Amino acid sequence: MTSVDILGDFRRACALLTRLPIHADFSKTGSTTWAWAFPVVGLVVGGIAVAAATGLMALGLGMAAVAVGLVIQVMVTGAMHEDGLADTADGFWGGWTPARRLEIMKDSHIGTYGVIALVLAFLWRWALWSALLGVAPFALVATAALSRAPLPALMAALPNARDTGLSHTTGRPTRATAAISGAIATFIALGCVGPLATLIGLALVGLVAITLGMLAKSKIGGQSGDVLGAAQVVAELLCLTAFAVIFTQ
Repeated sequence: MTSVDILGDFRRACALLTRLPIHADFSKTGSTTWAWAFPVVGLVVGGIAVAAATGLMALGLGMAAVAVGLVIQVMVTGAMHEDGLADTADGFWGGWTPARRLEIMKDSHIGTYGVIALVLAFLWRWALWSALLGVAPFALVATAALSRAPLPALMAALPNARDTGLSHTTGRPTRATAAISGAIATFIALGCVGPLATLIGLALVGLVAITLGMLAKSKIGGQSGDVLGAAQVVAELLCLTAFAVIFTQ
């Protein structure tokens, strides 16, 4: 892989997973070989949010700093992962057949399950960011990288649940690409939180990938962009919980 390839892959991953003003060419990519860069995008997203929040906390803004950090995360990603979480919650538990579940997930309206999932996720995030920002800000950055590692794994392991949509259009990475993504996430986490926390974080994101993958296969016959978004949020919440236990004792 040349340096030009690395830069191009990173730009494509950023263009897909964020709303940063980055132009990328998707016309000559073939399979999603650039999915290895998803954890690097997480490093960027987490780094921006944590840097801003840490600076505000140093100025004595306290909980306002946490709020700003969470808002920045959502703004940078365009809330695409949260949208996936809400749609997945509505579809998986609001429909009785795979076709009906996919129909609900495609609907732009949000239902009761989606609202509950979003409220609980943000309250959970708020509590854990509040616990970690002042004592282990790099744990928040590690979480942003680790939580994006399940995405290429699910894309490689499961077929697309529908023949339209973002996940289908993007294509599927190889298992080797997914493995490289996991290795990069591991390297980033090691630098941020050390070996023990990294090992625990990897176990949790692996659990998310396996559990949600099995659930998605059962509910809709494969994965979709919404399922991938839900995987990122759930993995983030579990990693944050584990890191809070480790670093706030």
